[in-house]
Amino acid sequence: LGPNGAGKSTAMRMVTGLTPPTSGEALVLGRRYADLPNPGRHVGVMLDASAQHPGRTGREVLTLAARTIGVGPTAVEHGLATVGLTDQEAGRRVRNYSLGMRQRLGLAAALIGDPEVLVLDEPANGLDPQGIHWMRGLLRGFADRGGTVLLSSHLLSEVQVVADELVIIGHGCIVAQGSVEQLLQQQGTRVRSTDDAALVAALTTAGIEVTASPAGLLAATSSEAVGRIALDARIVLTDLASGSAGGLEELFLTLTAAQSREGMAA
Repeated sequence: LGPNGAGKSTAMRMVTGLTPPTSGEALVLGRRYADLPNPGRHVGVMLDASAQHPGRTGREVLTLAARTIGVGPTAVEHGLATVGLTDQEAGRRVRNYSLGMRQRLGLAAALIGDPEVLVLDEPANGLDPQGIHWMRGLLRGFADRGGTVLLSSHLLSEVQVVADELVIIGHGCIVAQGSVEQLLQQQGTRVRSTDDAALVAALTTAGIEVTASPAGLLAATSSEAVGRIALDARIVLTDLASGSAGGLEELFLTLTAAQSREGMAA
């Protein structure tokens, strides 16, 4: 997860060997992607569904993908069935596909080699609510069978439901990492008052880190401690809640607030 320009797609391109890192290395299954024997049999990739050749039919796209990695034609039919593309839809030119259909086709191509890992950039783009629900079940089932899914998404509520681990990035750096539950538990206390400037000063004096967010101040301490400090400073609180009350969306906005402000200034 991360705001536009944070480096989500670039990170995925580095994992799949399309963009060389300036330092370090990106490994998948313990190796660089390019060093894997027949990578498509181990790692299924969908970075840009619109990159499919518009003049080919859906079935032709999958047939070419299957031949490239050495799997038979039955994998093509299985892939179409898995993503819910009918025979009629598979026979249409990709240029006539909706974005949602292209996403399904791209996912079928990623799955065609029966890989252990999926790397998917915004896989739910263009899907309606029913399609998103279907996508959730497909990816959850893949993971439950022992597979690993690395995906980027801007659908925060959906990620909160389906993801086991989150990596939130900004300016190409990790700003938070862990399970949804762990990250939400670390978010301290959200608070508003009749004098936020005075409250910030009182909390800072007490050695407590305070961050401004769209939902008010976020203090890295318990609600009891915030209440006690506000009482001692004679500051009236108008809102006091666990920092996790706003869910993943509030967490995301808080952690990426600095980058968002810089992006607007630019």
